[in-house]
Amino acid sequence: MRLCFCANHQGGRAPSREKQTRLAAGGGAAHSRGVPGLIPDHVLDQIRHANDIVDVVGSRMPDLKRAGGAFKALCPFHKEKTPSFQVNPQRQLFKCFGCGVGGDVFKFVMLWDRLTFPEAVEQLARKAGIALEFSASRDRGASGQKELLFKLHSDAAGFFHTQLMKEPPAQIARDYLTKRKVSADAAKEFMLGYSPDAWDAVLQWGASRKYPPQLLEEAGLVIQREGGGYYDRFRGRLMFPIRDESGRTIGFSGRVLAGDEKTAKYVNTPETPIFTKGRVLYGLDKTKRAIIEAKQAIVCEGQLDLIACYTAGVQNVVAPQGTAFTGDHGRILKRYCDEVVLCFDSDAAGQNAAVRSVDELLAAGLVVKVVTMPAGHDPDSLVREEGADRLREVVSGARAFFDFHLDYLCTRHNPQGDTGRVQISRALAESLAKVANAVLRATYIQRSAARLGVPEAALREEIAKVRRRFERADDVEPTEPEPEGEAPAKPAPSPAEKMLLQLALGSPETLAPACEALDAQWLTASVAGEMLAHIRRLHAAGQWRGEDQLLDEFPDAQDLLAELAVGFRPPANPSAAALDCVRALQKRWAQGCTETLRRQLAQPGLTPAEIARIQKQILDLK
Repeated sequence: MRLCFCANHQGGRAPSREKQTRLAAGGGAAHSRGVPGLIPDHVLDQIRHANDIVDVVGSRMPDLKRAGGAFKALCPFHKEKTPSFQVNPQRQLFKCFGCGVGGDVFKFVMLWDRLTFPEAVEQLARKAGIALEFSASRDRGASGQKELLFKLHSDAAGFFHTQLMKEPPAQIARDYLTKRKVSADAAKEFMLGYSPDAWDAVLQWGASRKYPPQLLEEAGLVIQREGGGYYDRFRGRLMFPIRDESGRTIGFSGRVLAGDEKTAKYVNTPETPIFTKGRVLYGLDKTKRAIIEAKQAIVCEGQLDLIACYTAGVQNVVAPQGTAFTGDHGRILKRYCDEVVLCFDSDAAGQNAAVRSVDELLAAGLVVKVVTMPAGHDPDSLVREEGADRLREVVSGARAFFDFHLDYLCTRHNPQGDTGRVQISRALAESLAKVANAVLRATYIQRSAARLGVPEAALREEIAKVRRRFERADDVEPTEPEPEGEAPAKPAPSPAEKMLLQLALGSPETLAPACEALDAQWLTASVAGEMLAHIRRLHAAGQWRGEDQLLDEFPDAQDLLAELAVGFRPPANPSAAALDCVRALQKRWAQGCTETLRRQLAQPGLTPAEIARIQKQILDLK
């Protein structure tokens, strides 16, 4: 990424792919080590230029308004009342002067959509219609096959949707949606579909689109017969496309509309190269922004629950794909929020599902609450019959999981008897042992022990037993590396250092006189001070070529450079301003030295010669 301070500045070499990855991620280890292939620099530049940052930010932030030569809005990354978030269209950068975050279009998409750098690149490439190219280190065959599967699933979703919306045989599905009060707009929003009640409808459709049966089988759309040939997996079902977090269709879930009791209610896409059930949450592509803003995810049991909530305005919702929560599910949700509310049915099956779901969520460090739905209701029926406000009221009354769990256990075991108390304590310890956050764990232990009427120490001992059992069950006990000592935080740059750095980069004519007048010892140990010292050394050696060299040497300084670039307004006389900054740095340094000498002078036991020497140094500084 290039941080150009001048609108007409196009010189200098482009940063390397590895550097761009590191900088776009906000510093730290380069993500390129985790990327299956490297995206060439010219492709990144093409994607960046094809996605104007004002358009990208404005599509996500309707309140973005022009203010002079820039655009302003309330920052989406922290709470504020006065807009401090700015987008500079000339330099294609954004910066919030309140929380300090800033960068280019890749960085914005990463922060807004909680994506990795490669995911943000892929999303912007798709938006611009640019085919991604990878270096030779990537397995092109596997990549190409996945891209073909993504296209096939997108086309299949369109086929099923057309069937639902237009074809007479799909009337049974349309009637079902009408009964469930799913509107046509909602069906379009979620691309709901209908799979024809035939053995070869998808096969024939695939042949018309030149998709071979082998590819349809790999996608999970058809099944191979034992005697040869293929038949459709989904027949006569209401189809729910399953999308990844970027909105790509990767699989389907089909609900039965007619059939006997032996017919499976739901049939899902099997595991494929692009679909793993335990890594996907239904609806997250549409609801993740609402989850971030609410700082809470409401977990429903099924797709229709989610659609009902979403269309009614309760949009911070997700649904698992008919499976228990996995570690991946927990880690995905932790990227978007810190609290999860389990909103399952009020019957015994729903309560059991809540208990089964919690372990991986606790292990991910999430706060877990549980909603007790009114009798006979699930989120879908509650919204349809009593409205979204009623659902919000029920969700606001969610209880901490361990309060819910204790009540649940007390209905299954007698808390007044010794045997029942032992069984309850053991079950609580099993769950408490999986709470990752030590503060939350201590809080839950205290409350659970008080509710159960047992000493905290006894419950902690049960938890310790569970953990020892976990450790013995591991074939290899994982070892954690010794924590390294944290590097001391760098001091904040002085205003004079920041302005001088702005002038050196934005008004190159100031560089020579400033470097000649500047003494390196006048600079602080801040990042800005270290960058100015680096510029001074390179300039003295005749090797200064531009700000790209700072990105090479200071990969963690992206936010500071973005702030300086977005906020730069050249003064009427840049050279004079630069020399004023140098004089301010000299004065600041001299004052610091003087204070140090005065403290030395105040020490007892100094000889007359030492006192005279220190006094002379103070006069020299003045």
